[in-house]
Parts: sequence; C-alpha cells; structure tokens
Amino acid sequence: MNMIWLCIISVLSITLVICDKDIDTSHIRVFPAANKSIAGVFQVTYLNNLNQPQYAFNASEARRLCLSLGVNIASKAQVKEALTRGFETCRFGWIDEHFAVIPRRKAISNCGQNQTGLVTWRASVKNKFDVFCFNESDAATQLKDTTTASPLSSRDSSRQTQSHSEAANSTRNLHSTSSSSHLPSSSSTPETMENEAEPARFTGSAQASSGGKAILITSACALLLIAIIVIAYIKIRGSRALSVDMKPQEEFIQTEEWTCVKSINETKTDAQEDERIQVDDSES
Repeated sequence: MNMIWLCIISVLSITLVICDKDIDTSHIRVFPAANKSIAGVFQVTYLNNLNQPQYAFNASEARRLCLSLGVNIASKAQVKEALTRGFETCRFGWIDEHFAVIPRRKAISNCGQNQTGLVTWRASVKNKFDVFCFNESDAATQLKDTTTASPLSSRDSSRQTQSHSEAANSTRNLHSTSSSSHLPSSSSTPETMENEAEPARFTGSAQASSGGKAILITSACALLLIAIIVIAYIKIRGSRALSVDMKPQEEFIQTEEWTCVKSINETKTDAQEDERIQVDDSES
C-alpha cells in the first residue's frame, strides 16, 4: 500500500514540476522583430540581468525553447532559405541537425570567421548558443503572398525599393554595432541586438499557449496512465502470489485435520477394547 502511495505522489510531483517550468520571456529576445520572421525563421537570444545577449541554451534546451513558443527548431534547409531572402545574424544558433550556424550575406572579420553563406560549427551538444526557430504558419503566409502577388504598380515598386533600403540600413547597423568574435565565450563582449528585437512573448503567442498546454496535459496523462498500469500490475502479481502461497497452507491444514481425526478415532477404539477386556476379566 505504501508503494502505491509513493508512486502516486511521485507522479503528481513530476507533473507539478513540468507544469511550473515556464520560460521567463522578459529575458528572451527575437531577431528580426516579433512576428516578422524571414521565411518563417527567427533567432531567439537570452538577455542577462544587464540586458545583454548571452549564449544560454544547449542543444536540448534550444529545442524545448522553440516548442515552448509554439514553434519548431529550424532545420538547415530552412535557415538557408531565410538566408537567400536576406536573413543574416552575427551570433551562433542551434538548428535541428544538432550543430550551430551563423547565416552571413556579407563577410565581416568578427562574424562567422569572415565567411559568407551558412557558417557551421559542429560543437558539442552541451555548448550553449542561441537558437533558430521556425514558424510554419509565417512561412506559409509569406509563400502564399509571394506566389499570389500581382504585378507591382509603380507605387508598389517604390514601396519595395524603400523596404529594401530599410533592410540594407538595418544590416549595416548590425554590422557596425556587432562586437562578437567567431567563437562564443562567456568572457567576450556580447553583441548588440537590433533595435527591432522584441520580447519573444509576441511571437506565436496563441500557438505557444495552446501548444504548451497540450504538451503539459499529454505529459500528465501519460504519467498517470503509467502509474495506473504499474499499480494494477503490482496488485495482480500480489494476488497471484498470495493464492499460490495459500494452496500449500490449505493442503497442510487439511492433512493435519485428517491426522487429528484419525488419532482420536484410534484412541476411542483402544479405550473401548480396554473396557471390553476389563469386563471379561471381571466376569471370569
């Protein structure tokens, strides 16, 4: 019985721990700005108490962080697609294939070893970096907008030119303010984030709420189901063992009763024989 209660308490404790493990979004920032991913890809960075970016997630923590935001960790192909659409950073981030990358469009000496393209680093999964997440709904929306767009009018063309100009200015600001080296270090000066970086709580907020609740409910139900199965197995096994142990005891008790009855009958028979002999002796 004590074992059963111990299992129930353990399951409830684990469930409470899982439910209470929330992400402190006040220390999380995303790049580009919230709800403005590029091809569905955005980078999530941890900010320390000095409000400075800091590498803080190993490979497994990075994956869980994206899931807690209601999205998935980005794959290499997805980050490459975002790179072709203008996405670049100056900080390493984990991707789905368990290595860190920096997407670079322009070579800079203190970003990605002065390389361009998707600069990779196959570091230990215990190393801490940022993480690239992928919002599938954003990617689908952007793809739909691209495929269904009509020919641009002169006004649309001017807007597009202005947008590209703002993106170029934003990239130059990132290059000028970045001070990170190509290898992350806790003692190195943290890179300055873009002014457009915002708290991650705005990214996929509806998906994060429903996705997080679904994960917690599923985990709790799975743990409770396992506990019920274990308890039922223990009870069935205990009852079978008890029934097996009772059979020899019942046979032993029946044998003892038969032996006692036989001894009593023999004693009565001997007493009657003794009385008969005494009567015969007295008569003679």
